[in-house]
Amino acid sequence: MASNSSILDPSGGILSGLNSTSLNATARPETWLEALQDVDFLLLEAKLILGSAGIIYLGAHAALRRPPSAALPRDKKARRKTEEEDKLAQGLEMSDAILFPVMAGIVLMGLYYLIQWLNDPAVISKILRWYMSIVSVASLVTLYAHGVDLVSAFAFPRYWRGLDGRLRMVDQKTQAVVRCDNVGNSDAGASPATATNPLPGVFGWLAPTARLQKAAWNVRGTFKREWLLRLFLQGVGEETAHIKFATMMALPLAAATAAFYFTTTSPFLSNMLGYGMCYCSFLVLSPTDLLIGSLVLSGLFFYDIFMVFYTPYMVTVATTLEVPIKLQFKAAQRQSILGLGDIVIPGMFIAWALRADLWMHYKRLVKYESTDLRIVEKDAASGELVTRSETKHREIKAPYVEVKGNWGDWFWTRRLMYLVSPKEVPLSVAASSFSKTYFYASMVGYLLGLLATLAMLLVFKRGQPALLYLVPSVLGSTYLTAVVRGELKSLWTYTEDGSLDTVDIVVDLDGDGNPIKTIGKLENGVVDTTKKKNPDSDSKRSDPKAANGSAQEKGDGKKSKKEKNHHVFLFSLEAPPEDDES
Repeated sequence: MASNSSILDPSGGILSGLNSTSLNATARPETWLEALQDVDFLLLEAKLILGSAGIIYLGAHAALRRPPSAALPRDKKARRKTEEEDKLAQGLEMSDAILFPVMAGIVLMGLYYLIQWLNDPAVISKILRWYMSIVSVASLVTLYAHGVDLVSAFAFPRYWRGLDGRLRMVDQKTQAVVRCDNVGNSDAGASPATATNPLPGVFGWLAPTARLQKAAWNVRGTFKREWLLRLFLQGVGEETAHIKFATMMALPLAAATAAFYFTTTSPFLSNMLGYGMCYCSFLVLSPTDLLIGSLVLSGLFFYDIFMVFYTPYMVTVATTLEVPIKLQFKAAQRQSILGLGDIVIPGMFIAWALRADLWMHYKRLVKYESTDLRIVEKDAASGELVTRSETKHREIKAPYVEVKGNWGDWFWTRRLMYLVSPKEVPLSVAASSFSKTYFYASMVGYLLGLLATLAMLLVFKRGQPALLYLVPSVLGSTYLTAVVRGELKSLWTYTEDGSLDTVDIVVDLDGDGNPIKTIGKLENGVVDTTKKKNPDSDSKRSDPKAANGSAQEKGDGKKSKKEKNHHVFLFSLEAPPEDDES
């Protein structure tokens, strides 16, 4: 299977752009009947489909963040986390629709002619393996850390339902498990602690004694807390980061994976590096809006067709170089290959579709509060500023509730052997259960595109450019769903460029209560329609570093003149309080 595999580093830069190649290069079934009767062939293709679709599913959910239709969380810790995630994301621009295929083509042709000139692809493969083994460590750390977090969420949930059907809530501070109602409200007076074992449900037998239970609480606290990592160098600056124990566990695992891959070139480890790079790409890259996403996919659609069918570059590079630019699955004499670009390119659009679903979910929760205010505007005749009183409606956004990391609670709060979802669930669990219409539509389109690629492989008996089938199926399913639901205009409006992330906006409503016109921003009970928005003020308001810098300057002036010692270089890891639970 051929594809554009634009390998992207965690910062969003393009490291290389290639297309991978053939699917089942040898011993391929000749007819449909043979393919359906060949169990090994079906298992091989099932691994490829599940591997690519699975990393997209996980990466899309990991890339969820506060939509512009939601207000910042009330909790300070959640607010800080949300602001950090907003800074990490990098939206694509209109020019990227041209730059992506152009840069990918330049690198692809460069590698092709380098292979021809050296006449020894092993040298190039070794250099690229060394390079990608190093740069992939950060991606693997993220993937492994999130994997550890996922396991710990199932092992140490905050809520679970006992065998009696009653819901329990874990209190890390008091190291007790208390009964609560179906929405997670506990009543310590009426419902005293029912257990001291933090392990959920039937797994409580793993800690039958008080000593083991104490150890379980300590382990739970270790995985739930965050440490503050500080790096200071005089004359350069200071950087801080909040890391969890899962990240510290993931670092040596990621380094070991990259080292073993470089020395063994194992296909399994190569796939792990590929999964890591795809996963991090979903966290960092965003198509910004539907138009840019459509143009980027369309540009690479034509690029993929041209490079596979009309040039020797794609097939030669992808089959010659043994580097983690593709997923490869082998069985006996067969091999299936899927380029990372066939995952990253459609996958980042699918991740955007899931965030669009979350935006629509919070958009439905927006309320409009009737407000008496003064409106300052310019008189059309005289040009003078006039003030008038009028009743308008102020936009009230619902505070954002974290939707990630709740799969463990979602599972343990279900009824009837954890198979049936109850009508009432805790707020954190309910926040994760929003409608995912466009995500599922685009995922179905992706799966259909992969199946179409496999079908064409059997028909034409040669490697196929996967984006030839993936791009129309993913875009087609998304647009068709929007048209059928009558939401194409709304989906087209959604953008992640920051323009929708407004506060205290006053609007006019139609007869159905829908906003039809934005009047302006409310400031001290006044809406000044003549005042232009100052982007600098918004950036200062949302940039905590600016506020921290001014506070630090004031604090420095209060330092004692007798203080002589100061840090020149500092690298520290500060532990949080024992009862601090994320």
